[in-house]
Amino acid sequence: MIRRIITDQIRDHLGKKEITLISGPRQVGKTTLMNVLIDDLKAAGKPVLFLSFDFESDLPFLRSQEALISRINLEFGQQKGFVFIDEIQRKEDAGIFLKGLYDMHLPCKFIISGSGSIELKEKISESLAGRKRIFEVSPLSFHEFLDYRTAYKYSDRLPAYINLHFSSVMILFNEYLNFGGYPRVVTESSAREKLQVINEIYQSYIDRDIRMFLQGDRPESYARLIKLLAAQTGQILNLNSLANEAQLSVPTIRKYLWYAEKTYFIRLVTPYFNNTIKEITKSPVAYFNDHGMRNLVLSSFGNLQRLQDQGFVFQNIVGNLLMHELRVSQYTVHFWRTTDKAEVDFVIDRGHDPIGVEVKFSALKKPLMTRSLRNFIDKYQPTEVWVVNLALNDKISVGKTRVKFVPFFSLNQLLKDLTASFETNYQVQERKFAYSWKRR
Repeated sequence: MIRRIITDQIRDHLGKKEITLISGPRQVGKTTLMNVLIDDLKAAGKPVLFLSFDFESDLPFLRSQEALISRINLEFGQQKGFVFIDEIQRKEDAGIFLKGLYDMHLPCKFIISGSGSIELKEKISESLAGRKRIFEVSPLSFHEFLDYRTAYKYSDRLPAYINLHFSSVMILFNEYLNFGGYPRVVTESSAREKLQVINEIYQSYIDRDIRMFLQGDRPESYARLIKLLAAQTGQILNLNSLANEAQLSVPTIRKYLWYAEKTYFIRLVTPYFNNTIKEITKSPVAYFNDHGMRNLVLSSFGNLQRLQDQGFVFQNIVGNLLMHELRVSQYTVHFWRTTDKAEVDFVIDRGHDPIGVEVKFSALKKPLMTRSLRNFIDKYQPTEVWVVNLALNDKISVGKTRVKFVPFFSLNQLLKDLTASFETNYQVQERKFAYSWKRR
């Protein structure tokens, strides 16, 4: 079974009163993760109840709050227990249903999972404001993939393994680059089986998540737009051009982009500006939540050959890692472009001290900087910028700016350090505020 990093974060939340809401795309392992938590709780002697909207035998207990409470009382008696409910997006008015249960202050903890439907993200989140914490499960990161493929022999020392077996790691990385990170795809042994699985996931997404929202529009139109997005990974989207090529109106393009983002299929990255009003109005860049799905849509799944395509997929992987790791901080991820064609792939917005992140699908031998990154440094005078590449680990200075050349395999730890510093800075500011308030 594939171990997921987010599992420990969810374990830590089991002691909180809030509803634990596990969300994400279809087939990323949400139910498997719930089963891991259930096994842990049972091993600790804790009462557990698992119900799913996928099981017809469970539906009578999920039709009303009263029916569910009766089942909970029967299972737990006077004990405090843990109630797991899977596939909550199938419940009509699920947000109101869960809000009522939470507000009854029942002696149980609710752990809920649901696929990335629009209703789940919009209606449930709105109804449960202040009553839940969302844990978004994504396809496997490369570290999770590598840990699995090395049979968890080096879980506590993966960086050392990568340094000693770099050539072998690059072979595995090429597999990850081609096939993506859906758990069922990763665990299949042959390319044919991987293709069948990811095709099934894609068709299920179109048929179950999207078709019901199209309201008379043909799924083929939506799929055509998705293919255009895949071909423009990492490039600024021109909505008028997309509308012409997809034979759709611009408002429909905007609506479809909203669907694709809300259902965890793509991530839209907005441009970095000092003026946030401009940021809202300028065109975004699209990245796929799973780069293997991007390859499938372009018929290059398992068969990336052009270096340019590999570079776009690598950029997609780096972007996903940035957005996933920084989601727990107040830092946001953007891109930077100027009218004279200077560009930086990603910008981590930290207020007045942004971090520019340039992505190079190359095993750099020595520190090299593009003119665009120098332009970014000249304009914003940041404390540091990063050049994410395949191998080089080095530092240089440009004026007062530290330029860190970061091997991709070290980026995960660098981001963890960054979010940890955010938490530390917040605590320091909190103490300063408390001290100044006392002096008043």
